[in-house]
Amino acid sequence: MSIPPIIVTGASGFIAKHIIAELLKRGHTVRGTLRDMAKADDVRRAVQRAGADPAGLTFVTADLLSDAGWDDAFAGAEFVAHTASPFPIQQPDNPEDVIHPARDGTIRVLQAATRAGVRRVVVTSSTVAIFYGPVAAPADEHIYSEADMTDETSETITPYIRSKTMAENAAWQFHRRTPGAPEIVAINPGFVHGAALDSDLSTSHELFVLMAKGIYPAAPRIRFPVAHVRDVAVAHAEALVRPGIAGHRFLIAEGESGLYGLGQIMARELPDLASKAPKLELPDFAVRALAVVDKRMRTILPELGQHKHFTNAKAREALGMTFTAADDAVAQSVRSLRELGLI
Repeated sequence: MSIPPIIVTGASGFIAKHIIAELLKRGHTVRGTLRDMAKADDVRRAVQRAGADPAGLTFVTADLLSDAGWDDAFAGAEFVAHTASPFPIQQPDNPEDVIHPARDGTIRVLQAATRAGVRRVVVTSSTVAIFYGPVAAPADEHIYSEADMTDETSETITPYIRSKTMAENAAWQFHRRTPGAPEIVAINPGFVHGAALDSDLSTSHELFVLMAKGIYPAAPRIRFPVAHVRDVAVAHAEALVRPGIAGHRFLIAEGESGLYGLGQIMARELPDLASKAPKLELPDFAVRALAVVDKRMRTILPELGQHKHFTNAKAREALGMTFTAADDAVAQSVRSLRELGLI
């Protein structure tokens, strides 16, 4: 009797490729969904670069914006890792460009998973779905955890933050309201760094490509939690099959950095690019002024003046996680981009 494959949606994504590699290394077979089947060989090569044998990997075509393909994707499956969701490096002119596929795509995936009798869906959320809600203590004293939830109605959050929060909320609501719905587990990573596996870059890697061109001589004064992509992949692999964790969220991050700090690590790892790294941090008022004309700056406006403390204790205890330091995760991002000839 064959073992059902684990489904990974959005298989061409940065996190998804590392999840696929982790699952294959653990002996699972994987069925990935792709909007464009032309990317299948690229994903296979990326997974192999990550140290996994892609022989156990197959693909089906499915798009978050269409019902087509999802029933075939989930046929016979017990576990689904739903990673597919847009993460733009700059905020879109129309917020629905990111909100619609994130929220409605999550519902579409859960509907198909319910029809297929899937046992559990692990939703790739984000720490941004944790950090922007009301807290009793002053924000700089509060220890953020899985108990916190972003207010999706807030007028101060960006479309991306709203999209991730709405998608996760939609998953929990679907489970509560739908008879026979799969179990839900949410993984909430920080800003994900680690080895790029090909030239189809994540937003975190695209930042280094821009820095390496000297586009950011100065950086906003912001800090954010950092997650190593390998830790994120392990968290998904554990969350898919561990008993007793249904209905839980897990914050995945260790340490923090800022854009200026990223540039300093780039300069340390690749001294030939030191002259391109940001030389100073911009005052907040200057960032707000620049955001009027630079859409990339708008992405980080909610972070200005914020310093968020958080705990990953729940993931350590319930998932058995050990975490990689932020500095190591960022350094690996930089080195991988050089190895690929991209910076």
